[in-house]
Amino acid sequence: MKRKIILLAYLTSVLVSQSFGQAKKPTLMIVPSDAWCKEKGFMMEFNNQGTKTYIPNYRRAFQENTDLLLVISKLNGLMADRGFPLKNMESALKSIESESAETEMLTSKTGSGVSENPIDKLRKTAKADIILQLTWKVNTSGPKKSVTFILQGLDAYTDKQIAESSGTGAPSFSSEVPVLLEEAVLAHIDKFNSSLQTHFDDMFSNGREIKLVIKKFDSWSGDLESEYGGEELSSIIENWMSKNAVKGRFNSTDVTENMMVLEQVRIPLYDANGSAIDARGFAKGLSKFLNAPPYSIVNKLMTKGLGQAVIVLGEK
Repeated sequence: MKRKIILLAYLTSVLVSQSFGQAKKPTLMIVPSDAWCKEKGFMMEFNNQGTKTYIPNYRRAFQENTDLLLVISKLNGLMADRGFPLKNMESALKSIESESAETEMLTSKTGSGVSENPIDKLRKTAKADIILQLTWKVNTSGPKKSVTFILQGLDAYTDKQIAESSGTGAPSFSSEVPVLLEEAVLAHIDKFNSSLQTHFDDMFSNGREIKLVIKKFDSWSGDLESEYGGEELSSIIENWMSKNAVKGRFNSTDVTENMMVLEQVRIPLYDANGSAIDARGFAKGLSKFLNAPPYSIVNKLMTKGLGQAVIVLGEK
């Protein structure tokens, strides 16, 4: 009897450990912070409809700063060792260039503005759940050096900070920045990863958060107060959201005859095929619903990054 109990306990522990080992981890991408890019001179300036806009020149940073490549590679290794999959930023940049998306980041000769900034392009290409924004600085004290770092975990869909870690490593005779960074980060990384996993577990249970905006073209004779079967269009949209958002969770923060703003919309992380769902994928369902009978409202679907979608009613 005692042997059976011991065997049962062993099998239970194996099953538990396997279930934890199979838990889904968030996909991460490490990027240098705007502050680091500005300090190192890797910024681009544009005249965005009369306003000076500065955005990081990531491609030039990778081409001209070897420390950036080594530091990201070292941090990638530390995260991978702890079971967190990473998307490679440099590869994502190459994918953007191959699709000629880089030209869309630049202002035209006539002064047209930037439609999407580089981080939006990166997120759409890499499809990362969480962006790890890294800043570091090398300190020198006599023959010894140390690294001070700030690592921020940002939800790729909302830009909300969901984890933060910072610190300074012990002074060392090593002159290699990646080694100094590793020494500084190691004392903090497990707590940082725990915060990332907690946020991701919440998303897995309650859905990820996006923003959805409904507008109308001036040429359309209808509006959000138009009635279909005795019910206003805005209420019809809210009913669809209640049925399709995870646990019916969303907030109608602004509703007028011409516009609806739906925030804190919780959408599933994955569809039935296991593919990641972003704001566009979710909003496409509402777009098709409105375009179909009995409403037959032609509409145009647009997105900004991964976490915001806009549906404009009345035309394509």
